[in-house]
This record gives sequence, structure tokens and C-alpha cells, in this order.
Amino acid sequence: MLNSKTEIFCILGNPIAHSLSPQMHNAGFQALNLNCIFVAFLVTNLKEALAGIKAIRNIKGIVVTVPFKQKVLKYIDFLDITAKDIGAVNAISIKNSKLSGINTDWTGAIEALEEKTNITGKNVAVIGAGGAAHAISYGLVKKRAKVIVLNRTYKKASLMAKKFNLDGFYNLEHQSKIKSMDIIINTTSVGMEPDTHMSPIHENNILPHHIVFDIIYTPHETKLIKIAKKKGAKVIHGYKMVLYGGKRIFESFTGKKAPIKIMEKVLINNLYPSYSGL
Repeated sequence: MLNSKTEIFCILGNPIAHSLSPQMHNAGFQALNLNCIFVAFLVTNLKEALAGIKAIRNIKGIVVTVPFKQKVLKYIDFLDITAKDIGAVNAISIKNSKLSGINTDWTGAIEALEEKTNITGKNVAVIGAGGAAHAISYGLVKKRAKVIVLNRTYKKASLMAKKFNLDGFYNLEHQSKIKSMDIIINTTSVGMEPDTHMSPIHENNILPHHIVFDIIYTPHETKLIKIAKKKGAKVIHGYKMVLYGGKRIFESFTGKKAPIKIMEKVLINNLYPSYSGL
């Protein structure tokens, strides 16, 4: 029951209507009988939003999403070394009006991958060089994988490779390099609704020995995932990164073990209400 002692958690973004963080976290709170609530805020001014939140002592934690993951850095009082290295924050704990920032995007991706394989020593191709690619590459290097990046813009690929000391960087036109990889990770928006007919990788470059991870979660079966399945490759669906990243945030906020099966069920039911194949 909500009362004057209820602890409030929120997500800040713009847009925000697509976020499933409230459903996932509230299901977790309910399962553990915690006096907490999670809400979504559409933010037009980050500085003012944070000032207001810091003035409300019941608000204990913030999830940060697009477009604020990098912009929020200058307002953080205590920055986790991982978030500093990645250059982005996606979760903030609040204590005595001080903000402590972490990044769980990389842990969400790594945990999803480790359900399928041991990452250490694997050859991995990361497609894209944006924020998600940075977080995932950080995690892959931490796990001692051998990583190359392919991106439409060669310069961005080069900068990311140098930042994380990757094993190679290429223009996406050279995607035949992917054939020798063990794992392929798409971090771009190619294939996301409404452009579900598109894939960032030509099907000739997908082989049966590959593990293909597409971080897009709408639709559930992207064109890339469909190609990979057709070729006999193992696949990882994008919602897994959302789930495991959310799990880490939940545990950081509450100090409790996340009820992962319950959170996963709520996430799936909201993302794919008519999908029966999960």
C-alpha cells in the first residue's frame, strides 16, 4: 500500500512512453512486498528535473534513458569508474541529495551473452559505434574477448576502437570480416520498427557457427534474427539486455535479489502480448 513512507524510483527520458521500466520494476517490488513505486517522467529540462528530484526526499533512485545518458554526467556527484570509462550513466542512486551514477547497459548485454557461451577468447564483431556499442564493447574487453567494430562511419569506428583498445575497426562495407567471428552483435537501429524488412548484415555473411545478438527488441524477431535462425546460427533476442540491465538496477536500488522470472514475464507480456513463441 502506498503511504508517506513509500520510496519512489523513476526513469527520465524524452520520449518516454515506450519505456517498460515501470512495469518491470513495479512487478519486482510487488513480488518482494516492498513499499516502493516506479514511475516514468517525460523530461524537457534535465537540470531542472534533477534539482526537483533532489529536493524530494522520497525519491531514492533514477533510471536515465535517451537522450540523457551522456548529458547527465556533469550533474553526478559520485561517478562509478565503469560509467566514467564508458562515458554514460543509466542509473543513479540518491542519498542525502547526492547523486551516485553507474552504468548497467554493459552488464545486461554480457549476462545475455553468457547464457549462450563463455565470452573469454571469443572473436566478436560489434556492428555500430554509438552509446550502446561503447557499453557493450567495454564489457566484452573486460571479459577478454577479441573485438572488432564495423560502422557506416569509419571515423567513429576508429575512435571507439582506440578508446577501448579493440582488435580492429572497419567500414560496414567490409562486413565479410564477420564470417570468421564467433559472435555478432548488432547495436544499430537497422531493423527496428517500422523498418522491419532491413538487416545491417547481408545473409551471405551469417554462418551456422555464429551466435547472433540483436539488441533491438521491437520486433521480437528482427530480420537479422530471422536470417540467423534460417542459417542455423544461435540467436539472442534484444529484450534480454533490457531484462538483465534492469535486474542490476533493481538490485542496486533495493539491495534485494531481483525476482528475475517475474520481471521477465511482465516484460514479455508487455512487449509481445500476442506472441506465443517465448
